Amino acid sequence: GIDLADGSCAHPTIPGRVSPLLPANHVTMAKGTGLVHTAPAHGMEDYSVASHHQLPTDCLVDESGVFTEAAGPELQNKSVLEEGTEAVIQMLHAAGSLLKEEKYVHSYPYDWRTKKPMIIRASKQWFVNTASVKATAQEVLKKVKVVPTSAVNRMLEMLDRRTFWCISRQRCWGVP
Repeated sequence: GIDLADGSCAHPTIPGRVSPLLPANHVTMAKGTGLVHTAPAHGMEDYSVASHHQLPTDCLVDESGVFTEAAGPELQNKSVLEEGTEAVIQMLHAAGSLLKEEKYVHSYPYDWRTKKPMIIRASKQWFVNTASVKATAQEVLKKVKVVPTSAVNRMLEMLDRRTFWCISRQRCWGVP
């Protein structure tokens, strides 16, 4: 890997796109070749590497788990976990970029309700640092019925210690 550091390679499915070869602590020879693709919008380790090197976090997959227009016409509207996988393999074959193909059981995280694999993807969030948000949150919390009631003070103290707030539409609160 050290011999390839600071190099670059042509993207195998996006013509004209050049990708840098970057070192990452989570990539080791013990886990394979020591070289893997980086998808900054689809995993914490990849996001950390991209942030460190000021790379964009392009997300080519939408909320439904299908490739977006940005992925190109060959992949657009195809499910990542179904026909999209086969389409990528065919694109690699056509480009002469596929060295080996074999079945591999990936360790995806699974949804606890549907038991289906989940795709991790970045979503937009907004961070605010304002006393009015904190005050409003504390006032609203005082109106919420909390069981056990002793937990209210602990939550109010936690809110008081917060300096930044992340406003997110990722999920309903209280759902794992």
